[in-house]
Amino acid sequence: MKLPRRRFLHLAAGAAVLPLSSTIAQAQAYPARPVRIMVGVPAGSSPDIQARLIGHWLSERFGQPFVIENRPTNIAAEAVVRAPADGYTLLQVAVANAWNASLYSNLNFNFVRDIAPIASISRNPGVMEVNPGVPVKTVPEFIAYAKANPGKINMASSGIGGVGHIYGELFKMMARVDMLHVPYRGPQQALTDLISGRVHVMFDSVVSSIEHIRMGNLRPLAVTTAKRQEALPHLPTIGEFVLGYEASAWQGLGAPKHTPTDIIERLNVEVNAALADPRIKARLTDFGASALVGSTADFAKLIAEETEKWGQLIRASNLKPE
Repeated sequence: MKLPRRRFLHLAAGAAVLPLSSTIAQAQAYPARPVRIMVGVPAGSSPDIQARLIGHWLSERFGQPFVIENRPTNIAAEAVVRAPADGYTLLQVAVANAWNASLYSNLNFNFVRDIAPIASISRNPGVMEVNPGVPVKTVPEFIAYAKANPGKINMASSGIGGVGHIYGELFKMMARVDMLHVPYRGPQQALTDLISGRVHVMFDSVVSSIEHIRMGNLRPLAVTTAKRQEALPHLPTIGEFVLGYEASAWQGLGAPKHTPTDIIERLNVEVNAALADPRIKARLTDFGASALVGSTADFAKLIAEETEKWGQLIRASNLKPE
């Protein structure tokens, strides 16, 4: 039996709306159960604590637990890539994900392609510092000293592919100096040897080094960010002497690709609301970090630019993971 044309068109139109209506209803009901945030750093570290701050905020706003799970960086990212695209498994996206896209040739995923950006959270500055026994007080003096002593300057880092290593390699390339990289198994071991004078220079996060700087155990030369930092207001930026130099860690939130847009937008709104809250901003400042407010598109642009920037450095320097 044939349906009347008007009846047929009415049913067809209704069927076309069903998938969209279902998606909207799913987004409006979100979250109906606990949400996992995969964090690619150990518990208790600064990025982990920042993730917990945002997770606690989201738990209060949505009325469901946002539970932090700590795993190694690439394992955390792959777990999110393989998870259902329903908003219940999220990733704390970090600059290390951008580095690892080029450091590791055997990843089972493409970070830029497979993770949907939600919102940026913070930017964390680094500091270039030397043992007080090194006879320099400024970046230009250090460059001159390094060029006068090629291959004799030991540059400490927390490990191959870590913050200090990547920041230092960028400095070596842009300042055209030769330094010997000395990797350690963590920042504390590297700082201990820097303070004792066994190594000469280190690029470290401000939060890890600031107390040593205040006590006079280390001499800071400059911050690694594009702008001067409130935590160390007297310090210039490296970029004031090495044109174009900029290096900073950043955090944000991501989800599996194809996660419903409405869910991503709701999360973006709430993350930005958290970053506008004076209590959250004060806690970020405690870590030497600054809130990084922006749209989903802003975060996508940051991820793409940083992945390309650090990829060029890693390939040019032929860096390999441990």
